[in-house]
Amino acid sequence: MTAAPADFARARSEFLSIDAPRVEDGAAIWRIARDSEVLDLNSSYSYLLWCRDFAATSAVARGENSEPIAFVTGYIRPDRPQTLVVWQVAVDQAHRGKGLAAALLDALTARVAADQGLASVETTVTPDNTASDRLFTSYAQRHDVVLEKEVLFDGALFPEETHLPEVLYRIGPFAS
Repeated sequence: MTAAPADFARARSEFLSIDAPRVEDGAAIWRIARDSEVLDLNSSYSYLLWCRDFAATSAVARGENSEPIAFVTGYIRPDRPQTLVVWQVAVDQAHRGKGLAAALLDALTARVAADQGLASVETTVTPDNTASDRLFTSYAQRHDVVLEKEVLFDGALFPEETHLPEVLYRIGPFAS
């Protein structure tokens, strides 16, 4: 299932802008991640660093008061400089189900492609995360590119006994 144009129109009505995060957005982004109840929560310090050091490969959607209501964080793979790795995507509870995550992902990848070129997008998803699976599957469909899935890290590699495997989603290649 792909996001329909109406979903994107509804998402656009939910925010005033999508732009790069600023350091002062770190606390709000940490709270959105914490409240998602799905993401692995990093330290609040790491979100501040992320906003400083990876702002060019991350994005926030801002609500009426300019406060972040959703975010996507990413980085460029050092060994593949045209591969964007999407680290986390989260939408504040009050703004979910309206296509905002898809709008954020589209805006971020368009910006990265324009700034430095983009051959592919990678992310990891646990098998029980149906929302992320739908997000990245619909992204590949919207952009008419291949989506490949393979286990990147088996669950046995993690110190937590109950950790599920991390499945690598490789999306692309994109047309140059």
